[in-house]
Amino acid sequence: MKRFVDIPSLAFCLLAFIAVASASETTPKPGPCCTILSQAGLGDRLLYPQESDYEARIGSYWSAGARLTPHCIIQPVTAAEVSRAVAALVADTVCKFAVRSGGAMVWPGANNIEDGVTIDLGNMNSTTYYANNNTARILPGARWQSVYKTLDAFGVVVPGGRVGHVGVGGLVTGGGISFLAARTGMVCDSVVNYEVVLANGEIVNANKETNSDLFKALKGGSLNFGIVTYFDMEAVASPRIWAGMTVYSEEDGDQVIDSISDFNHKMEKDPSSSSTTYWQYGHPSKQTVIVSALVNTEGVEAGPIYDSFKKISPILSSQRMTNMSDIASELTQPEGYHQMWFALSFKNDKRVMKKAVDIHSELVEEFKALTPDGDFYTMWVLQPILPLYAKHSAAKGGNVLGLDRVKDNIILWLGALGVKGAETEAIAREKMIRWTADLEQYAVSLGVNNEWVYLNYADPTQDPLRGYGVENIEFIRATAKKYDPEGVFQTRATGGFKISNVKKQDLGHTKDEL
Repeated sequence: MKRFVDIPSLAFCLLAFIAVASASETTPKPGPCCTILSQAGLGDRLLYPQESDYEARIGSYWSAGARLTPHCIIQPVTAAEVSRAVAALVADTVCKFAVRSGGAMVWPGANNIEDGVTIDLGNMNSTTYYANNNTARILPGARWQSVYKTLDAFGVVVPGGRVGHVGVGGLVTGGGISFLAARTGMVCDSVVNYEVVLANGEIVNANKETNSDLFKALKGGSLNFGIVTYFDMEAVASPRIWAGMTVYSEEDGDQVIDSISDFNHKMEKDPSSSSTTYWQYGHPSKQTVIVSALVNTEGVEAGPIYDSFKKISPILSSQRMTNMSDIASELTQPEGYHQMWFALSFKNDKRVMKKAVDIHSELVEEFKALTPDGDFYTMWVLQPILPLYAKHSAAKGGNVLGLDRVKDNIILWLGALGVKGAETEAIAREKMIRWTADLEQYAVSLGVNNEWVYLNYADPTQDPLRGYGVENIEFIRATAKKYDPEGVFQTRATGGFKISNVKKQDLGHTKDEL
C-alpha cells in the first residue's frame, strides 16, 4: 500500500520547525549559571528571557547599545543575596557576570552581558538619612533623583550626579563629578564607608579604620575589587540652590567660550558656583544650540562669577531658586539612541575649545548627510576641573583618581553622540574615535593636552586608569590582588575599566605631574 504524503502540510510543518529552530538560536536560553543561582535558593529573584519583567529591565537601559540579553537577570534585595549570588557564580564554574546599578553607562558590556548573568541592583535603591552623624546610607541601585528627593525633606544633600536618572553605584566608583565638587571634592570623597561583597562572597566594610586600603581604592577604582552594596556619605546643608538652564544661539559660541574660560579662572574663589556648558544638536528641532547649566549650591543668585555669561543675550533661561532634585530632573538626556561617549582634558585654552566646536560642526553636517531624517543628537560638553578638587580629597584621606597631579585649572571635554541602529553605531564609533584623536592631537600640538581622562565619560577604547599615575595604578593593582586574589573581577565580571589591562611596560611615559 502506498503511503500518502500531504506535501503542503509537510512543507508547512517544515517551515514551522525552521522558524522555531531559528527562534531558539536567537533567543537567549537560561544557562547552567542560572540553574546554579536557582539551586542556591535565589530562584525567586531570577528573570528569564521572554518574561515581561526581563524585557522591561532590558528596555530600561538608557543606551540602546547596552541592551544586551543575558541568560538571566538576578535582582537581589540585600547584601546577603548579592553575596550568595557571587559565591554561587564563582565556585567551581566559569560563569561570567555583569553588575548593573542604574544602567546609564553607555557602552555595551559596561553594565550588562550577553553570555552570562546580569546582577541587577535596581531593587536595592533606598536612601536613609541619619541626623545624629549627618550621613546618608545610599544603596547602589538608587537613582540620584530619588536620593535628592529623600534628602530634600531634611534640608540636606550629598554630592552626587547632576542628571537625575543616573544610578548611584557606577557614578561613585568612577569618582563622580557633582555641582558641589569645588566645595567638597569628587563625589567619592564624601563617602565615609562602603559595604562591599568580595569575590569569595565575604561582606566587608571599608572606611578609614577598617580595610583602609580598599576604602581608598574604591574612590575611583571602578569594578576591580567587589560589588558595593551601600555607600555611607557625608551630607551638607542645602535648603535652596540657584540653578537652571540658559540657552544661547550657536552664533554666540565665541562669547560662550570666553565665559567658560573666565569662569574657570575665577572658580576657586567662588567654590559654591559651577558651570557645565554644551553644544547640542537635537531631533526634532534639527539645530544646534548652546546650553549652560549654571548652579550656585548656597543659593546666591547670579553672582559676579557669572558676569561674562550675563553679557550674552540668551534665547531662554530657567534659572531660579530651587533644590537639587528639581534641577536633576531638568537635566535629562534623550533615550532610545545608541550612545557613544568619549573624554579628554586639556588646560584652560580657548583655542582648543574653539577647535572642539569646529569638530562638533563637522560632526553635525556629516551625520545630517548620513541620516537624512536627522534623527541623531549630540552633546559636546566643556566643564572646569580644578586642583582644588584634589585638596578636598587629600583632607578626606585621598582617592586614586590622580587629580593631585593636575597643577593647572583644566577643561574636561565630553563628546557624546546618539544615533539610531546598530549599523549606524558602528560607523559613528569609528568617526568619534577619529574626531577625539584629532582634538587630542591639536591640544598636544599646542602643548596644553592633559592625560587625565574622566572614567565615567570614557569609551572602552580609551584608558582612563593610565591617567591616574603610576603610584595610583600600582596601588589599585595591589589592592585588587589582595581582596580578589583569583582575579574574579578581572576575568569573570565584565564592565568597568580593569587594572589588569593597564600594562606595566606602558607606564614609562606617564608623567608625575599634569
